[in-house]
Amino acid sequence: MTHVLVLVGSLRAGSTNKQIAETAVLNAPEGVTLSVYDGIAHLPFYNEDIDVDGARPEAAVAFRSALSGADAVLVVTPEHNGTIPAVLKNAIDWASRPYGESQISGKPVAVIGSAFGQFGGVWAQDETRKSFGIAGANVLEDVKLAIPGSVVRFAEVHPKDDAEVVAQLAEVVSAVVASTRSVAA
Repeated sequence: MTHVLVLVGSLRAGSTNKQIAETAVLNAPEGVTLSVYDGIAHLPFYNEDIDVDGARPEAAVAFRSALSGADAVLVVTPEHNGTIPAVLKNAIDWASRPYGESQISGKPVAVIGSAFGQFGGVWAQDETRKSFGIAGANVLEDVKLAIPGSVVRFAEVHPKDDAEVVAQLAEVVSAVVASTRSVAA
C-alpha cells in the first residue's frame, strides 16, 4: 500500500484546488491511498523559539507525524499574487525542520494546481517546487499539471466531473506512486 499525503495551498472551503485534491482522492488507484491534510491551517508561523521540546505546537507535531507516515506528497496549490500561498510556505518551513530531522528530506513531492489566470498558477507551482527542493525533498520536476481559467472552467462543473482533469490526475498520481517505488529500490 502506498500512502500519498495531499497538501492544499488554499484555505477557502470552496477552493477549486481543494476540489481537485478531493478528485485525486476519489480516483486513487488500487493499492494507493491519498489523504488530504487540512491541518496546515493550524500551524503557527514558523519560529525556532517554539520549535523545541516542551513548546512545540501540537499542530506541528501532528503535521510532522503525517509527513513521516507518507510515502510521498502531492501539493495542489493556487497562485497568490504570482507566487506561493503563505500557508503553504509556512508548512514547508515546518516540514523542513529541525535541521537533520526533516520529515520531507528525500521524500517524493509533486506540485500541481489551478488558478484563474491563463497559465494555471505555474509561477506558484515553480516557487513551491523550488522551496521543497531547497528543503531537501525529492521534487518530481517532470510531474506537472496547471489548469488555467479555474473560475470559468469549474463554474458549473466540479473537477470530479471533468473527464480531462480526472485523466490528468490519474497520470500525476501514477507518476508519484512510481517515484516511491524507485526510492524504495
